[in-house]
Amino acid sequence: MSIDHPPTAVSAEAPFLELLARDADAEAYEQPVRRARAEGASADRIAALDHAKLLALRVRAELEGRRRREAELSALFETAHDLAGLRDLDEVLQAIVHRARSLLGTDIAYLSLNDPAEGDTYMRVTEGSVSARFQQVRLGMGEGLGGLVAQTARPYVTDDYFRDERFRHTRSIDTAVEDEGLVAILGVPLLLGTEVIGVLFAADRRARVFEREQIALVRSFAALAAAAIDSANLLAETRTALADLEHASEIIQDRSGVIERASDVHDRLAQLVLRGGGVQDVADAVSEVLDGTVEFRDSATAPAQALERSRADGHAVPHGDDWIAAVAAGGELLGALVMRGHPALDPVDQRTLERAAMVTSLLLLARRSAGEAERRVRGELLDDLLDGRDHDPRLLRERAARLQADLDSPHVVLAAHLGSGGTAGDREGAARGRLWAAASHLAATRHGLAAERDGGTVLLLPVEQPRAEAELAQEAAKCLSGAAQEPVTVGASGPVSAPAADPEAVSVGCAEAHRCVEALRLLGRTGQGAATEDFGFLGLLLSDGRDVAGFVSRTIGEVVSYDARRGTDLVNTLDAYFSAGMSPARTKDELHVHVNTVAQRLERIGRLLGEDWQSPSRALEIQLALRLHRLGAAVER
Repeated sequence: MSIDHPPTAVSAEAPFLELLARDADAEAYEQPVRRARAEGASADRIAALDHAKLLALRVRAELEGRRRREAELSALFETAHDLAGLRDLDEVLQAIVHRARSLLGTDIAYLSLNDPAEGDTYMRVTEGSVSARFQQVRLGMGEGLGGLVAQTARPYVTDDYFRDERFRHTRSIDTAVEDEGLVAILGVPLLLGTEVIGVLFAADRRARVFEREQIALVRSFAALAAAAIDSANLLAETRTALADLEHASEIIQDRSGVIERASDVHDRLAQLVLRGGGVQDVADAVSEVLDGTVEFRDSATAPAQALERSRADGHAVPHGDDWIAAVAAGGELLGALVMRGHPALDPVDQRTLERAAMVTSLLLLARRSAGEAERRVRGELLDDLLDGRDHDPRLLRERAARLQADLDSPHVVLAAHLGSGGTAGDREGAARGRLWAAASHLAATRHGLAAERDGGTVLLLPVEQPRAEAELAQEAAKCLSGAAQEPVTVGASGPVSAPAADPEAVSVGCAEAHRCVEALRLLGRTGQGAATEDFGFLGLLLSDGRDVAGFVSRTIGEVVSYDARRGTDLVNTLDAYFSAGMSPARTKDELHVHVNTVAQRLERIGRLLGEDWQSPSRALEIQLALRLHRLGAAVER
């Protein structure tokens, strides 16, 4: 059902569209409403302005979220590119600090490195600092927030530095922090394996709470910074080794070949990141350069002990004739790169394999972040359709078009629920996560929508053929059950012709799909998929549409059509047969024909309706369909 805005609502949107166009501050959106009240506008006018303001603020928030996510992914890719083509360590570290500060919106970001020779730590790179004393500060090991991070190898955050008693305050550190005016500070360790080589900080000159996503982002930058330092050290070590071995030409050639391979794979990995390559592309590139077979394995199929050793050491480790490089990010183990058949891997090639594992982790995180963002947007659109929060067809079409969905074509609502009722809490939570991920993937590949609701998942999928709802439900049940590793019961609604024009029909379809799920459970058909048409006469009770004609057609349509084509009287024969208690002898008296004629007609009916047409459940449906058919014929007359 299409809902048009009144003229006042349409004109009310104009000032807010102008504010969106010039990217105004959130406070500016209150001005049109205040101006209208000051001018004595009508209540309808003010209400329209309030409604338009809320819509505009929602659009502004969504645009800001998209810009932020795009900026984060872009910064990670750019930093990975800088690392892959490392030429100047200071430039890479400065870029990391700059991007961390920019993405978190902090007043200052800085990076300190440990000095083992002096037994302290010193400021290496700062961004946004205004205090010369702060920029030159040196800290003793274990002092201040940075010392706590270095001791525990874990990130720490304080929203009020001078009131925080978890770390040791010293006059030199507190004076430098006070001189810079810092209040809230986040510190993340730079790790090479288990060794802390420094700390990456982000700080504000006001009280602030850093969110979990922001901490994870800084940890990713810290991992890149540590890798950049390690790469610089590796290049320095390589140059030293080449200088020491100049007198042995065969060794020099061998080392040159190794370095060329490392440079080649770094360039290839950079190109892969820039053009949006995948995990398999990384494995193929490393396989070609290192002249071996490299494959990615998830954490469940990789050798467990070698994988754990690689994650703990931060390096690739041998495993028989193979090498294992853990693919991890922020403490999360994502899988492993496995190089086969190279028991004696050159140290530089070993580092190359490790770099490839790091790039793989970045690609996986980027793909996950993009997938989560898309799933969230698809879920929000479907939630708005189901809750009736957005009735503007134009806006619904625009939002759907960005997801490659067409809300002007017929769709079916699917309700999917886990079938296991007594599953343990952790296991059920994991199964729900797998169900949501699989449903989101199904919605994306079918150009539909998916959302988590009512303890399960609701999908809105396009349907191309009429009466394909049952087949779609069965296919979804099979697919989602396999992905969730638990039985998933799926109910389907009748088709919604144009969801954008009639959002209420989507909500009605959702209720119908949930009734189908409950019916399947009550009938002991957990883990299956069905639409209302699969339940026979029960479908008339489950469906909001009450498709009587469809029920009659599905039940005795073949017999009715046969009579129409051949001029026979099989429908009346069926009616008389059931009226006579399914006795051929009494039926022939009712019809005034020979009993053999009755038998021939019943045989023909059996071929049209199927061998089980006289079973109790089928017989009940056929009798109901016969009565509805007679009633329909009487109404037409």
